[in-house]
Amino acid sequence: MEKTWIEKAAEVVPSSRQIALNCMEFYGFVHFGLYTFDREHEFQTGPAIFNPVHFDARQWAKAYKSAGMTGLLLTCKHHEGFCLWPSKYTEFSVKNSPWKDGKGDIVKEVSEACREEGLKFGVYLSPWDVHEETYGTPAYNDYFCNQLTELCSNYGELFCVWFDGACRTADKVQCYDWDRYYALIRKLQPNACISICGPDVRWIGNEAGESREEEWSVVPKSIMVTERNPGYWRQLDTMPNSTWKDIGSRDFIKDYDELIWYPAEVDVSIRPSWGYVEGEEKQLYSLERLLYMYEKAVGGNATLLLNVPPNKEGLFDLEDVERLAELGKAIRGLFSRPQTTGAKAFQKNGSNAEAILDADRTHFVELAGECQEIEIQLQGEHTIDFIVLKETIEKGQRVEKFAVDIWREDQWKEVYQATTIGYQRFGRIEPVQTERVRVRILESRGTVYLTEIGLYHTEK
Repeated sequence: MEKTWIEKAAEVVPSSRQIALNCMEFYGFVHFGLYTFDREHEFQTGPAIFNPVHFDARQWAKAYKSAGMTGLLLTCKHHEGFCLWPSKYTEFSVKNSPWKDGKGDIVKEVSEACREEGLKFGVYLSPWDVHEETYGTPAYNDYFCNQLTELCSNYGELFCVWFDGACRTADKVQCYDWDRYYALIRKLQPNACISICGPDVRWIGNEAGESREEEWSVVPKSIMVTERNPGYWRQLDTMPNSTWKDIGSRDFIKDYDELIWYPAEVDVSIRPSWGYVEGEEKQLYSLERLLYMYEKAVGGNATLLLNVPPNKEGLFDLEDVERLAELGKAIRGLFSRPQTTGAKAFQKNGSNAEAILDADRTHFVELAGECQEIEIQLQGEHTIDFIVLKETIEKGQRVEKFAVDIWREDQWKEVYQATTIGYQRFGRIEPVQTERVRVRILESRGTVYLTEIGLYHTEK
């Protein structure tokens, strides 16, 4: 008998590189280039203006680490075509700038600083290049692959190669050879995710840090559409329900022939602009708003990519550094008071389920049939206001709806209900005191595999 769409969806699983990126959860972007020094004329200026006299990659890495980030993505070449490394294939790079008399390499220093601070390093390389003369011809794909090879060969292991699909030059149309780019990355950096304009990670659909309440990693392959001419990257604009509201729901996926694992990334800048603009330090996102974005993205089956733009001296402004430190402290505070120490967990049928009480992803509980329910018996009465649930995504994403109950006044009371879990779901509730907590799977795509249930008291 042919499998139903739900059965097929339940069998879709991530690659090892996708799992690794999900587990990174929160990482940073750095937009740095000629636009840092002259935003109005970034496409008309040259290397002569690039001179970040106090550039300190370690300041960046330390600031990101203080925020709880696990990696850093650097815009090695943005749309203006200026290269932050001494590329052999163009003169439009740091080697012709006054910075370090043309002997410097921003990419090298940032990659080394990341490794010193225990952060993973990734690169952004803009396919759109306003400066390069071959742009708009087949020769540009050779140029682009040569630069990809430099970045993928000379700076150690990369966790990600990040592309956007910009192609806004009116008089030149470039057909990007995506398949060739992907093959090159897979050869040189097999563990790196190819993100946004790529097969491993998709854009959430905005740059405001907003994510959906229901987020599926199993989606129709059709959402990954590359326009060969003129080269724009499109997602969902040829599909019904283009608001992306329920791109992995039953009603949505049933009409498509092939399903893939294609998780979401939420990208946002800490300031209104992606590159540095003087005066925007007064417009930083508040700590409360950043923490909200973190909880919604990282706790909503997505990853969070937060950009901080360095100033003309090559440093993060003090205001940004302080806000990142505040954010890191707030994030650590979410998990500083676990309430499950000494607890026991059981399935509805009485089977031991204590594997979900530790953070080891190789430990999980299988919930099948009518027994999709777990009870946690705490060691005495505890206050709870923050809940964490994780599926074993190595076996797919299967939970469609679940509820959390607490035992109070000799009966179960539902305190939280949501749809998807996926890699991770955070749930905030009003503080309650209880000795028993129950998680019920209300709807699922067959057998459910849970790897963790965490209960916390945050005092927010």
